[in-house]
Amino acid sequence: MSQVVATTAPTVAPRSSTTVVRKTYPNYKVIVLNDDFNTFEHVAECLMKYIPGMTSDRAWSLTDQVHQEGLAIVWVGPFEQAELYHQQLRRENLTMAPLEAA
Repeated sequence: MSQVVATTAPTVAPRSSTTVVRKTYPNYKVIVLNDDFNTFEHVAECLMKYIPGMTSDRAWSLTDQVHQEGLAIVWVGPFEQAELYHQQLRRENLTMAPLEAA
């Protein structure tokens, strides 16, 4: 009687990669648009009220940019914060562009 010997190689599980690829979340732009009904003072006050770290000089400069150029990017950052600032400014009746990735 002859003996049968297995000649197949042992099964080896593929090694999993330990490399971690970190991707950052995209930033979003909060953009105020020019309109015919909001006053300079109202726009500047809203920017100072809702945008963190907004100074009076920066708010007035951005308000002037909205008037002169038709829009101004007033804040850039993570989506959740951008969405909050966008909603707050819109609630104050500022004319807002949709959020867009930076």
